[in-house]
Amino acid sequence: MAGHSHWAQIKRQKGATDAKRGAVFTKAAREIQSAVRQGGPNPDANFSLRLAMDRARAVNMPKDSIERAIERATGGGEGAAHFDEVVYEGYGPHGVAILMETLTDNRNRTVGNIRSTLTKRGGSLAEGGAVAWQFEQKGVILVGLSGQDSDEVSLTAIDLGADDVQAVDEGLEVLTAVENLQSVREGLIKAGLSVKSAELARIPKMNVTLGEQDTLQVLTLIDTLEDLDDVQRVYSNLEVSDEVYEKLEA
Repeated sequence: MAGHSHWAQIKRQKGATDAKRGAVFTKAAREIQSAVRQGGPNPDANFSLRLAMDRARAVNMPKDSIERAIERATGGGEGAAHFDEVVYEGYGPHGVAILMETLTDNRNRTVGNIRSTLTKRGGSLAEGGAVAWQFEQKGVILVGLSGQDSDEVSLTAIDLGADDVQAVDEGLEVLTAVENLQSVREGLIKAGLSVKSAELARIPKMNVTLGEQDTLQVLTLIDTLEDLDDVQRVYSNLEVSDEVYEKLEA
């Protein structure tokens, strides 16, 4: 899991600093609008909206842009649109399993763009269910240590109901059952810990390892898929070595 999480962190940092900031904000706004339509505009009563707002803040989306997205979803602003949540399944080069979460107002456009991207880079679109079984949905909470003892923080997380805790470069990664994400997140905050992010993620049950060039080929495909307007997040079962991460960060 640590490998995928590290890659996701790189993408968040990149999205917050590069020239694609506008596209990143658009995706964040879509997620906020979708959450509002499902659970209402009050983040205190709508945990999905709270998570979407946290992710928007993580990419430095301005407060007024977040508020406008909520207003559009409630029908109070221009530019409102309805987006369907659709998960597409596929294979990357060398048989790597890929899941793509999308928010789309045109399924034909979305599936066409995804199929074209996969095909051009050595992958293929899969039928529903062909890939999804290789993943399980979990809550993922990133906790900064700020000088605290990692063992004590881990025990606190487990006592709150976490399934597992793993060390990552940014601190500790806390894994929870989907239904426990909210309570564990709030418990960690009440315990005075620094919760950097919290989200639902699709975790591969088993990872595959490739050589360096093949790994970079798959990561290039993932990067291209994530750049598609309708694609919110991409998950794979690819294990990435520290050496490859260092080259990506360089």
